[in-house]
Amino acid sequence: MAVLSEPRLQIPVDPGYLRLKRLVDVAVTLVLLPLLLTAMGVIAVLIRLDSAGPVFFRQKRLGLNGKEFVLLKFRSMYADSDDYLHREAIRRYMNGDRLSNGQQVATPYKLSDDPRITRIGRLLRRTSLDELPQFFNVLRGEMSLVGPRPPLPYEVEQYSERDWLRLAGKPGLTGYWQVYGRSKVDFKTMVEMDIAYLQRQSIWEDLKLIALTPLVMLSGRGGA
Repeated sequence: MAVLSEPRLQIPVDPGYLRLKRLVDVAVTLVLLPLLLTAMGVIAVLIRLDSAGPVFFRQKRLGLNGKEFVLLKFRSMYADSDDYLHREAIRRYMNGDRLSNGQQVATPYKLSDDPRITRIGRLLRRTSLDELPQFFNVLRGEMSLVGPRPPLPYEVEQYSERDWLRLAGKPGLTGYWQVYGRSKVDFKTMVEMDIAYLQRQSIWEDLKLIALTPLVMLSGRGGA
């Protein structure tokens, strides 16, 4: 797997916390697996009925210390869509630019009216159900239930040394940004939220974020 140059700044890690965190990741995922498989089966059928193309979308992301892995998602875009719009949105987001017009927009840092997204894809993204396949990334040890969102390689190429601290822990399905921020906060705020989470290293905070995540998903608040 590819690894980019690691940062000089580091966040000290408690090995005991990491072992307990991994235990929680596996235990919670296995308990939820029957429900997950049922929901994923229904979503797979809806995707196939909605548009032509594969059910799953595979994308290279960077995880712990910049290690590359293949992220799994449900496909929410039309097949073979160009990624230019997303690359440009990432560049603007990292520069602090708003991605949606109007001062009263609830999700100023979300790319609205993206023509690449399918009808079912909009629902999946709003509720984050497109990310359910990432539980398999958790079982494989590439991700955790709680942690920063895994960035794309072309995003990390623009990282400052402090931004790199987001990669000091495994990426997660949920976390501070996913629960409290999402498309409502700018890039620098997201980075600081992720660093604050990684510095706490609290299993109780992890359990709290896991418990809050279904409420955020159901509300669709700030969904990208």
